[in-house]
Amino acid sequence: MSLKKVILVTGGSGLVGNAIQTIVQSEGKTDETWIFLSSRDADLCDYNATKQLFEKHRPTHVIHLAAMVGGLFHNMSHNLDFLRNNLRLNDNVLQVSFEVGVKKVVSCLSTCIFPDKTQYPIDETMVHNGPPHPSNFGYSYAKRMIDVMNRAYHEQHGCQFTSVIPCNVFGPHDNYNPESSHVIPGLIKKLYDTISQGGDIFTVMGTGKPLRQFIYSLDLARLFLWALREYNEIEPVILSVDEEDEVSIKDLANDLAKAFDFKGKIEFDVTKADGQYKKTASNKKLRKYLPDFQFTPFSQAIQESVDWYKTNHEIARN
Repeated sequence: MSLKKVILVTGGSGLVGNAIQTIVQSEGKTDETWIFLSSRDADLCDYNATKQLFEKHRPTHVIHLAAMVGGLFHNMSHNLDFLRNNLRLNDNVLQVSFEVGVKKVVSCLSTCIFPDKTQYPIDETMVHNGPPHPSNFGYSYAKRMIDVMNRAYHEQHGCQFTSVIPCNVFGPHDNYNPESSHVIPGLIKKLYDTISQGGDIFTVMGTGKPLRQFIYSLDLARLFLWALREYNEIEPVILSVDEEDEVSIKDLANDLAKAFDFKGKIEFDVTKADGQYKKTASNKKLRKYLPDFQFTPFSQAIQESVDWYKTNHEIARN
């Protein structure tokens, strides 16, 4: 008989944590106890606070989502903060997981950690092949080091520490703060505010040409549970929609306008930076394990995300 799993989720109050909570509740499994923590529970940049937290809950498994995160413009002006805070936080979570005997840790990386100058599609073997994009090098290098630490903990102590690399995530409970949000929640808030104020022009920063793969948070949550329960490699796995599901920022703006039933004009402010033109990721490794996994259609996921924000904008992270 298998012992009951106690699964601790760091950063559990954010976008992905809320999505995992939604999926876990819908499953109703009885052999798993889930503990979703937020930054209010402990400062994970503090080793002693992290140790006390883990000794209190005694997790057998950890999903490590906690990170200092932000969008393009926030990253560009705070690279040192992103580097130092994430290095400390990740080091504490993995070291304390080792010390208290956690059986498995699945950490969350990001496709922005990949080299800026690279071939496409990117895959799991290319993480360390060159410098990341200069706009977010602090965050990217800190996240890359999780992969290095996972290998080192496995080699030296036999730890089952691994990581997943999602493409751009969006969905209910996102961060809509204009100073630190990613593109989809940032544009959802902007269009919501435009409509609320009676505006008829939706202004999108940049040219609208960059291409992105977006994964709906509820799809990512299902894949996280698969990684926790089934994926046994130490090397990371990319969790992304298929390459042909890449969309342009212009297409995204049009889908948002449709979801909001916005009849005004969409304008692109070409004086603003685009960031990377593309960072197409291969999900070939994921498809090797889960060839039949069905992703939510993009327009449906956008509609559900917009509907959630319209209902919950007063309590959302604005």
